[in-house]
Amino acid sequence: MIGLLQRVSSASVRVDDENIAAIGNGLLVLIGVERGDTEAGARRLAERLLNYRVFSDADGKMNLSLNEIGGELLLVPQFTLAADTTRGNRPGFSAAAEPTRGRKLFDCLVESARLQHGKVQTGRFGADMKVSLCNEGPVTISLRVPPD
Repeated sequence: MIGLLQRVSSASVRVDDENIAAIGNGLLVLIGVERGDTEAGARRLAERLLNYRVFSDADGKMNLSLNEIGGELLLVPQFTLAADTTRGNRPGFSAAAEPTRGRKLFDCLVESARLQHGKVQTGRFGADMKVSLCNEGPVTISLRVPPD
């Protein structure tokens, strides 16, 4: 499972001209689910996202986690993160989980994050979304929990 995290001062998701999610200070994380990913991996990624130290402490060092600062989390499903870009000029998506499995694991990730952290919002699985963000830093980091 892949999480592309971005430290943000704000982020939002629109679907069909409707704002469906918005956060302030926190993390926007684009989520890619790959074939072979598991519920245990989804729970592990949630734990890593909530505890990954990407926020500045009093000395200006990235030493604080989302949990420590009480920030918000916006999880957005994005199957294109599983793209195979090793050949040609067009990505392949054979490594991406099939949609039913991808939705199940995304939902597992969301549920796990909500159990550990109260400020979680999501994009909509399978929807054409418009994602806006103000990346702070900028800080963008790819986290991966490999399939079991």
